[in-house]
Amino acid sequence: MTLLDIKTTARKAAKARRRDARAAHPHAAREAAAVFLDNARLDDAEIVSAYRPIFDELDPTPLMSALHKRGIRLCVPVIAGAARPLVFREWTPGARMETGAFGAEIPADMPETTPTLLIAPMLAFDRALWRLGYGGGFYDRTLEGLRAGAGARAYGYAYAEQEVEAVPVEPTDQRLDGVVTPGGLID
Repeated sequence: MTLLDIKTTARKAAKARRRDARAAHPHAAREAAAVFLDNARLDDAEIVSAYRPIFDELDPTPLMSALHKRGIRLCVPVIAGAARPLVFREWTPGARMETGAFGAEIPADMPETTPTLLIAPMLAFDRALWRLGYGGGFYDRTLEGLRAGAGARAYGYAYAEQEVEAVPVEPTDQRLDGVVTPGGLID
């Protein structure tokens, strides 16, 4: 079995676990926001990127609203094309949104910016802080570039049920700095 086959099988199982976790935890978005605000290091977070949820992803909207109220600038990732790093557009609670790639909402008329801290969605994670995404490599490519430049940190945002024993890893994968779940921070 190839690494691609292993990741494909892992993604299928992870999607089912995440779907079940979402159904079982109706207050997870608020709980995860509280965990992040109480535990994540924000002292050097000039601009925070958070995603607009699709499928069964843990919704970071309560966290985004809380960070905005604290005066932290926010942005949302935008897929610029296949095999390219993400770009980021500023986001505010009142920003006009449009539908982007994969059905995710993206700010329509906001300027591009560069985050110093990213909150990443995922299908699965492990205790070594590896993340299993959808397979496009967007976050890995982006983190590699940001970390090579001015530097950036990244937290995964997930249900505890998304944890697996070991995420299949390849050389282009980027390790997270922590994972936030409704039950706590893993770092």
